[in-house]
Amino acid sequence: MSEPRLLAAAGRVVLVAGAAGGIGLAVTRLFQQAGAQVAGFDMRPAETDFFHQGEASQEEDVERAVQGAIKHFGRIDFVVNAVGVTGAGALAEQSASDWQKVLDVNLNSAFLLARATFPFLSKTNGSLVLTGSTNGFNGGGSLSGAAYAVAKAGVANLTRYLAKEWAPAGVRVNCVVPGPVDTPMLDRLDVPTQDALRQTIPLKRYTTADEVAGAIAFLCSSHAASMTGAFMNLSGGLWLD
Repeated sequence: MSEPRLLAAAGRVVLVAGAAGGIGLAVTRLFQQAGAQVAGFDMRPAETDFFHQGEASQEEDVERAVQGAIKHFGRIDFVVNAVGVTGAGALAEQSASDWQKVLDVNLNSAFLLARATFPFLSKTNGSLVLTGSTNGFNGGGSLSGAAYAVAKAGVANLTRYLAKEWAPAGVRVNCVVPGPVDTPMLDRLDVPTQDALRQTIPLKRYTTADEVAGAIAFLCSSHAASMTGAFMNLSGGLWLD
């Protein structure tokens, strides 16, 4: 007997932005296991059924990725934005270009991807899942910087806005909200800093990329058919909503 699956996605297509990264890679593998075909989009190559190389913060690249997926598969059922980059340091230490880059990658990518995919999600009663952060709700800190907190707060309100605007079209929009996730993004921190960060989490451990992917699969599944504008708290108790 085969194992029961949270998400049955045979014949479905998911577009994953950031498909080569820790969370994006976990999402890709989980959706493929569920029978979906994956259109990957990233600056680095990703092992997906269709791949477009480009920057999610660039309008032209996003449009090419979406149109390429439609040309290849003919439909898009799920869209997951798993791109992200952090800043660091106090506000006075931030250059304008660094500030803008963090906002572009984390927030503008979500806007561009949402705008480009809505016409196709509306045809399939699809689902968009954005990736937020506890920083977007608690203000963050110098480990990730002010721009990251501001960008993720923007992702949260974009989720709320789109959930209301797209509901009449049958498209659901939700957001996963992890704290620190055990991916290469944490490699920028030295061991003592990582240990100290881990101790701030009530569960005393980092969230895994597979756990985030599982939450995303749930939000795209029929089990979450009544959920839109929702935030899945995956912070280990770091953020108590």
